[in-house]
Amino acid sequence: MVQEEIPKDPSSTDEEQLLLVSSVAPVVAPTQTLPLPLLQPLIAPIPTIPRPLAPLPVRTPIHPPPPHKDEVTASDSDSGDEDAAGPKRTASSMEYEVSEESRLARERHEKAVQELLMKRRAHALAVPTNDSAVRARLRRLGEPITLFGEKEMERRDRLRMIMVKLDNEGQLDRLLKAHEDEEAAASAHEEEGDEGPQTYPFYTEGSKGLLEARIDIAKYSIMMAALRLKRAKRRRDDPDEDLDAETNKVLKQAGGLVLDSSEIGDDRPLTGCSFSHDGSLLATCAISGVTKLWSMPQVSKVASLKGHTERATDVAFSPVHNYLATASADCTAILWDSEGSILKKFEGHLDRLARVAFHPSGKYLGTASYDKTWRLWDIDTGVELLLQEGHSRSVYGISFHRDGSLAASCGLDALARVWDLRTGRSIMALEGHVKPVLGVSFSPNGYHLATGGEDNTCRIWDLRKKKSLYTIPAHSNLISQVKFEPEEGYFLATASYDMTAKVWSSRDFKPIKTLSGHEAKVTALDIVGGGQCIATVAHDRTIKLWSSRSDEEENTMDIDQ
Repeated sequence: MVQEEIPKDPSSTDEEQLLLVSSVAPVVAPTQTLPLPLLQPLIAPIPTIPRPLAPLPVRTPIHPPPPHKDEVTASDSDSGDEDAAGPKRTASSMEYEVSEESRLARERHEKAVQELLMKRRAHALAVPTNDSAVRARLRRLGEPITLFGEKEMERRDRLRMIMVKLDNEGQLDRLLKAHEDEEAAASAHEEEGDEGPQTYPFYTEGSKGLLEARIDIAKYSIMMAALRLKRAKRRRDDPDEDLDAETNKVLKQAGGLVLDSSEIGDDRPLTGCSFSHDGSLLATCAISGVTKLWSMPQVSKVASLKGHTERATDVAFSPVHNYLATASADCTAILWDSEGSILKKFEGHLDRLARVAFHPSGKYLGTASYDKTWRLWDIDTGVELLLQEGHSRSVYGISFHRDGSLAASCGLDALARVWDLRTGRSIMALEGHVKPVLGVSFSPNGYHLATGGEDNTCRIWDLRKKKSLYTIPAHSNLISQVKFEPEEGYFLATASYDMTAKVWSSRDFKPIKTLSGHEAKVTALDIVGGGQCIATVAHDRTIKLWSSRSDEEENTMDIDQ
């Protein structure tokens, strides 16, 4: 391709000449080509237009800081031959300028690295964990032992950082001297008989009397459990023993309970009652603080026991002797004889007492109090053997197992607990009631426990399965007390604020008899041995005796009919 030269106009500029050249069509020289069809047009090539290039930007030189005298210049080239052939490039020839931000960033990085190293060293150091030892170490290092608002862990961290700082500054001698002083002081305390920081056990150590009592209770419980099991096996294997017939007889007798007598017990509402172990006496207590003894079955007053300064809350006869114990709101319990003389006075509770119960051996007395504890007392010496905590609210009821090995307590925290008196441990927490539990009683069979409370229900617990067997919707108001028949546990009796007491079969816990007659809240009841008689007391100030007809009366009635 040959381009025709265009004459240049002297008056035109270079740009105009350039536009003129681009507007003129190029002249194509004839070439020798193959013949083409006549209908195919010739396509001219697109001319290339040269475009001017933009100038490169000029970089301003960057001047690095001058090198130190001890620095050695190095070559940027990797090949020694190329350095020899070309000019040598040194650090002075590469000029860079470090900005202020880069310098500050470098300083921050170096500071962070130093802090990280200090933390690593700090974690590697052995720092005392006891706060008193930390204070002593700070004092020996000449540092303040505490700062305003400083807590124990913060004080320990401060000691750690001080030790790291001393280590970085090379003051190891001072640190080692502090260690030597600390060891010398510890050895001096040991020589003087000081044991240093005292370590307290996680339990409260009992007295020697409690240890002897636990041993005595263990021996007694082993003997009683062996007798109970031997009797149960004999009754099971003896062909002459018919357990079902005997149970049916006692339940029929309980179903025939009728009101035998009613007597005014005091000028104020009555709060508790208890039969003597032979059934010849009945003790009652009242809000007036007076406890009275009544002869049975005439219900004639024998003696009045006055010793409390506040209302009496409960009374219980000893299962062995003719002693009785009373509990009062004056935070004391008193042991009396059957003639009305004070034998012992048990003081130690911080709040009013609720219920009281004797251990089956007759040697110990248990008291439940509103100070959230129950206590065990020695009858002979009057000494407090055990102060047992475990309830979050007031303790109201207490009962002992027939073997003497276990104790049960219930309280206003809607909980009943079973305690092993031989070890002092809480072996069972019985949860199920939704309101305060006010009554608890062990069955003579050894494995049933009854509880009653403000939720109007009575629950039967199986100690072998550690669960509730029956929930009895017993009353229409709160249950104030529950008690099993003391001989074999054939039936269960409950007292309630709905002005009634009820008897339940221990076979299937169905109702047998409803004892209606009181005109106010029934506060307590007790059952004589064999179940022939039940005594109830209430806020209507009356004592009511419920007795069953004898076999002779029943036979006489049958003959008359």
